Amino acid sequence: MLDILHQEHINIAKLLDVLRDNLAAIRSEKPVRFNLLKDALSYLREVADTHHHPREDLIYDYFSAYRCSDPSVVTTTLKEQHKQIVSSGEALQEMVDMILMDAVIPLDYVATELEQFIALQQKHLDYEESTIFPLLRRALTEDDWRHLEHNWANMTVDDPLFGREVAERYQDLAAQLLAV
Repeated sequence: MLDILHQEHINIAKLLDVLRDNLAAIRSEKPVRFNLLKDALSYLREVADTHHHPREDLIYDYFSAYRCSDPSVVTTTLKEQHKQIVSSGEALQEMVDMILMDAVIPLDYVATELEQFIALQQKHLDYEESTIFPLLRRALTEDDWRHLEHNWANMTVDDPLFGREVAERYQDLAAQLLAV
């Protein structure tokens, strides 16, 4: 399960690179591909916020309940990060949608919001990869993983971008990822 989450983190990092490229374009006053930005944000909200994070929370909640002496240290930080990412992503998605409907929004403001979103995502990924995943690997037993696997199976969906088949709405984003 952690290997799957790790691969999803690698995929999220690829999308963060797309966001960084758009941020660099904004900062250097080059053309910005707002449709691509919208697709990346949409994917992160659709998949990461609604499938990836709940599966992480399943493991974190179990760990906190059965294997952690101070559960608040783990769950409070992670759940707060998840909330911040969702909130920041929603605001940024709304802003990009408005731009695509020809609303005038200062690009400096967009750049600041995008930069903050990228930083939140990267900090979260780094924390999980460097601190939480190693802790879980040490603390959870084979029986724990078997127990978790039952619930995990009910939460698995085919990834519309990195899965077996790329969904039509993510074709441009997939092409961009292959070009990088």
